Amino acid sequence: MQTPSWDLSIAYNGIDDPKIAQDLAEVERALPTLSAFALDEISALAQAVSTYENIDITLYTLDTFANCLLSVDASHVSAKKLQGRVNVLYSKLEQAMTPYSQAIVGLDEAAFAELLTQGIDSWQFSFERDRLLKKRQLSVSEEQLVTALSQDGLLAWGRLYDSITGSLKVTLAMPDGTEETMGLSQAASILYGPESLRREPAWRAVAQAMTTHEESFAAILNAIAGSRLTEYEKRSHTENVHFLDASLHGSCIEQTTLDTMMSVTKAQRGVGQKAGLLMAKLFGTDKLKPWDEQASMPPLAGGEGQTYSFDEGIAIIREAFAGVDQEMAEFVDLMVKNQWIDAAPQPNKRLGAYCTKFASSRTPLVFMTWGGSMSDVLTLAHELGHAFHNWVMRDMPLMQTKYPMTLAETASIFAENVVRDALMAKAENEQDKLTMFWEEAQAALALLVNIPVRYEFEKAFYEQRPDGEFTADQFKALMSDTWRDWYGDAMDETSEMFWASKLHFSIAEVSFYNYPYLFGYLFSKGVYAQRDAKGASFYEDYKALLRDTGSMTAEDVVAKHLGMDIRQPDFWQQSIDMVSQQIDAFEQSLKALGK
Repeated sequence: MQTPSWDLSIAYNGIDDPKIAQDLAEVERALPTLSAFALDEISALAQAVSTYENIDITLYTLDTFANCLLSVDASHVSAKKLQGRVNVLYSKLEQAMTPYSQAIVGLDEAAFAELLTQGIDSWQFSFERDRLLKKRQLSVSEEQLVTALSQDGLLAWGRLYDSITGSLKVTLAMPDGTEETMGLSQAASILYGPESLRREPAWRAVAQAMTTHEESFAAILNAIAGSRLTEYEKRSHTENVHFLDASLHGSCIEQTTLDTMMSVTKAQRGVGQKAGLLMAKLFGTDKLKPWDEQASMPPLAGGEGQTYSFDEGIAIIREAFAGVDQEMAEFVDLMVKNQWIDAAPQPNKRLGAYCTKFASSRTPLVFMTWGGSMSDVLTLAHELGHAFHNWVMRDMPLMQTKYPMTLAETASIFAENVVRDALMAKAENEQDKLTMFWEEAQAALALLVNIPVRYEFEKAFYEQRPDGEFTADQFKALMSDTWRDWYGDAMDETSEMFWASKLHFSIAEVSFYNYPYLFGYLFSKGVYAQRDAKGASFYEDYKALLRDTGSMTAEDVVAKHLGMDIRQPDFWQQSIDMVSQQIDAFEQSLKALGK
């Protein structure tokens, strides 16, 4: 099997497909009808919601298609034009819906209950969440202005980041004096691989590229944060709106839950630090180097580490998923057969990995750049976990499938755990076991240390941003200080340009694109622990949990399916204890091999 590229024909047969123009024209035709419904009639409000939903499905599909093309080739001119047009139409859609949304928020309980009987009951949870924000609403015209300005303001900054990083070329200065030039995403993929002689040059090349463009990246972060803070200030007319409120609301968690999770994690950050120091032993260094942090495990006998072809990676994942249920293995086959995975390296490919879907067909799509490492195997498993989450909800109303980031990571990290455990069970010797312990340690370092660095960096930036824009040097200093606080003695060199190279900080649609990963990691540990306890009933219970994620808060999901309160430290401590036991096992495995 070749490393695959997407076949997006389930939506459109290329950027020149006439159906694209037809769908755009249909949206243009339907938009004016959304302004014709009465605001004081329950049935008319329901009709407005249904009209909005139909238009949204079409635009969602068009936007996904354009973004998929741009993910593979950030310089795709026609895709950029399509995305721009879709963004304008989305803005018009949101503005047209604003009066109805405000009318629904203002309904009394009896009228709201009646509205839900009009064939739009799938919107109940979404509307109930919106109604909690009644005191933070602006006037209809002000809400429309915020939406209109965001397209060429807030959201444009995120597109600029994607454009810069997608077209950026970096040059690796190799130890033998030669140089290699490649796309940024290709250089970043080296950091996950086994090529020890190329990793440091790749890391320094990425950092140098970020430094060259540091003023642009600083401007992007300043503008995104400034835009958000200005909006929050305007919304504080009745009650104060904190900069975390939008993220907490979108994540469907309470402030108490976030504070408890972070405080327990900070108190236990030694678990992640220990993982990093144990990893350093295998690299033959006292402290872990930033270019080795994401690398595949080095071979014990020298040379380069093991690599995997894409088909070998898929085979590993398929077999592991089959251990949970054959349906999960068949889903992997479906994703491969239909070419719903794009993993082939490309010079203009964007950074990162993600899962998305076509709303019209509910088709899940996975994006990544295959480098051949075990980390790539687990990244693919992670994204296929997301895809499976979408797949088990494909028969549900679209609104009930829009789950928050906190719960989105449940299936993805569960999938990683499944693959790790399957490989551990097949380990024939201590060295094979060590490979899986390595992956557990790497995950612990990433989730218990690196993710909190991102959260605390962003939180500190937002606390200080009202005093003025940050310079690039201030960003570097804040990142270095936060890095040292969390990594401690595990690493002696900070990644001062991480604020620029990590695209999550520049995602304009979502603030604090970080702590939900920690939430998902620790929550998924609790879910995974039930696999043995429940036995044959686990799989159906697991799917039931996934199907609830778009209709409940995180607190309610955990209470219903795990019987615990995530506002309390005990929930988070039990998961960290599980991780700690795995890191201790990693240490014992190293000792058994004389390390």
